[in-house]
Amino acid sequence: MLDRRTRVSDLIHEARQDLAYRPRIRYGRGARLPRQAVPVIALFLVAVLATGVVVVTQLPERTPETVALRRPVARQSLQAGTATAPPTQTWPTQTPPTQAPPLPVAPLTSMHRPNLFVVAAKPLRSAVVARVAQVAGVRAVERADAAEVGMDGKRVQTLGVNPSTFRAYTPKPTARSDRLWRNVSAGEIAVSFVLGNDGGMPLGKSVATAGQTLRVGAYATMGMGAIDAVVSRQTARALGIPENNALVVSAPKADSAKLRRALLRILPRGSQVATINPVLSTPKRATWSAGAFMTAPQVKTALTAAISKLGRPYVWGAEGPDTFDCSGLVQWAYAQAGIKVPRVTHQQFVAGPQIPLSQAQPGDLLFWRHDPTNPSYVSHVAIYWGGGKMLHAPRTGDVVKLVPVSTRNFAGAVRISPDVAARVR
Repeated sequence: MLDRRTRVSDLIHEARQDLAYRPRIRYGRGARLPRQAVPVIALFLVAVLATGVVVVTQLPERTPETVALRRPVARQSLQAGTATAPPTQTWPTQTPPTQAPPLPVAPLTSMHRPNLFVVAAKPLRSAVVARVAQVAGVRAVERADAAEVGMDGKRVQTLGVNPSTFRAYTPKPTARSDRLWRNVSAGEIAVSFVLGNDGGMPLGKSVATAGQTLRVGAYATMGMGAIDAVVSRQTARALGIPENNALVVSAPKADSAKLRRALLRILPRGSQVATINPVLSTPKRATWSAGAFMTAPQVKTALTAAISKLGRPYVWGAEGPDTFDCSGLVQWAYAQAGIKVPRVTHQQFVAGPQIPLSQAQPGDLLFWRHDPTNPSYVSHVAIYWGGGKMLHAPRTGDVVKLVPVSTRNFAGAVRISPDVAARVR
C-alpha cells in the first residue's frame, strides 16, 4: 500500500523518500475545517521500482484469483436522500439529494494489462493525456481520481474510477465480475483483502468518511498493490477526491523504465510515475558479495529495536513508534540500524536476494501470500528471530509478538541488501 501520513502541505517524509502533497481543506473565509470532520485527503505518493528490480514478474501467477463479494445491492434511487435497499441494509442518508442515480455498467469487451501508474498534484489536462497516449509503446490510457482518504480512522489509498472502463485494467476475475462493478457504481466500496482482513474493514461493514457512509461491497484485487480501495467517480466527487489527477497506462511491449522517463518529460512538474507489472530488459543480479548485506552490529540493532516493541498494537498503516502494521514494523526496526527499507510489503520482498527458509538467519525477512483475491501478491512480512521464531505485527485487534514461523501460504525469505533496499521504490 502507498504512503499513509497525517501531515499536510507538500510534506517530505524521509523514511519513504517520496513527495507528499496534502491539500488543506477549508470552509468559509479562511477557516480550516475541524480535523475530525473531514477525511485526510492527499495525493498518492508513488513508490517507483528501481531499474533492474522486478516485483510482479518474479511472482508466480499459476493460482487462479478470486473475488469475494457481499450480496448485490438493489438499484438505488437517490432522489430526496432516500433509497430502496435490500433488507438489513441502510443507504447513507448523507447522500446529497441532487446526486444522480448510479450509471449502468457496460459489459467487459477487452482487457488491458497495466504497466505504469501516474499521479499528479493537479488535474491532468486533456492535451497532456493525449500526448501520453501518443508515446511509442502506449496501448491504452485510463483516467482516474486518486487520493488518500480517511475512513474509520484509517488512511486509505483510494481510486475513483469509471467502472465500465477501469474494469478492463484489472485481473480477469475482477474484470469479469459484473456484480462487483454494479455494486461500485451503486455507491459501495471495493477494498483489498489486506485492508479488509488485516485492516478491520470486513465485507458488509459501513465505514464513515467525509460525512458519508460507504458499505464495503467486495474484496478484490485491482492488480495494483498500491491501491487499497476503489469507488465510482460519482462517489469520489462526494468524498472530495481530486478529479482526473491520475492515469493508468498500458504499454505491454515498452521497456517500463524508458517509458517512465519519457512520460516524466510530458507530465506536469512534480508528477510521480510508478511501475506496475514492469517490462524491463535489465537482467536480474546473479551473484552477491558478503559486503552487500547488513553487518552483524546492524542486524543486532534492528532485532533489538523490533523486540522492544512486543505487545504494541497493530494499526493499519502505522509506522511506529507506538503502533505498527507488519511492514511498518520492519521499516521502523531497520531504520534504527541506519538501513532504509521500503515501506510496502511487496517492495520489501525485492530488497535483497531470496534464500531458502532453511538458510534463514536472524534479521532476514519472511513473507506470505495470504490474499485469496490475489494469490500472487505478497501481503504479509515478519522478521526472522532465529530458532524457528519470528517477530511480526499480525492484524487489527492483535499486537506485535514473537511466535513460531508459519509456512502456510509462505512466499519466501529475503536477506536485506542495504544498497538494493534503498533503491526500491
